[in-house]
Amino acid sequence: MKAPPDIIDRVRLIRTPGIGPVTYRQLLLRFGSAEAALAAIPDLARRGGGKAPAIFPKSAADREFAAVEKAGARYLILGQGLYPRALAELESAPPLLTVIGRLALLEQPMVAIVGARNASAAACRFARGLAHDLSREGVAVVSGLARGIDSAALDGSIDSGTIAVIAGGVDVYYPPENEVRQKDVAERGLLVAEMPPGTEPRARHFPYRNRIIAGLAVGTVVIEAAPQSGSLITARLAAEAGREVMAVPGSPIDPRAQGCNQLIREGATLIQSAADVIECIGNLHGKLASPPNASEFRPGPERNEGEPEVLALVEALLGPSPAPVDEIVRLSGASPGAVQLALLELDLAGRLDRHAGNKVSLR
Repeated sequence: MKAPPDIIDRVRLIRTPGIGPVTYRQLLLRFGSAEAALAAIPDLARRGGGKAPAIFPKSAADREFAAVEKAGARYLILGQGLYPRALAELESAPPLLTVIGRLALLEQPMVAIVGARNASAAACRFARGLAHDLSREGVAVVSGLARGIDSAALDGSIDSGTIAVIAGGVDVYYPPENEVRQKDVAERGLLVAEMPPGTEPRARHFPYRNRIIAGLAVGTVVIEAAPQSGSLITARLAAEAGREVMAVPGSPIDPRAQGCNQLIREGATLIQSAADVIECIGNLHGKLASPPNASEFRPGPERNEGEPEVLALVEALLGPSPAPVDEIVRLSGASPGAVQLALLELDLAGRLDRHAGNKVSLR
């Protein structure tokens, strides 16, 4: 199948060095299409005082599209109908997802189950039973396909509804011993990846994967997690996204339970059964599953003639410490559109860092 030009342009845009999900979204909001955004990048970077990034080649985007097809996968595109609506609410939502399997699962309420890789046998048994009971009630279970709790949750829900989010490409099996599980998910559940096919997972990819897990789900259940673990990062991301955080208590003398017990002390809902989870998430699924905004990527206004000095003003307000964009708009006195354009120029010039919570700093 010949690749649609719009998809190729979107692949080129998000794979261009220095363009992350937030910058991608800002470019499409301003220019309306990936093609127009690609054409605008050199001039934006020049106005920002830097050198334009090397645009991802069309030939490489064509090869990626072919690899996705060869793997039996397809793209889900941010701002279009099949893209998960709850995930689209995240500021850092992935512009492209690669998926294999049952897309109908994305229409069900989703709950993430995460926890320790070196989980106890009792915790794995509980995770497997909880996932089984939730999936039988029409709740799709989201996990990360890691060892321990993730694998147990997958095993419990595979018959009725499991979604596995992986850190590498859809055609890369990690950890290697989960190859059979990953193939099983692709056939009977839904496999989700942000990275292009052929990508071997690296340490930096796992926090990105965790935000997808938290973003897909209306709530996250943590079962055994040590302090500073990736599972607690997922729980924090879920809380920041306004989703429910739930935890299964454990023995105070087991280090693997310290993270869960701390979450409960901080306000997470204590979970002992699937009924507890269903009661906790309540009607949150309906609130998140609103129709996507059809006007999301219409072109924004250009900078007004009277605002040529906005770039210098914004640059003067920025420093090495992250500052909220809303505060930059307020202090500058310029229009939000003009400030966003100035930030885009600095970003594409390699002079801006974007942070969680819609904050920016000067590099």
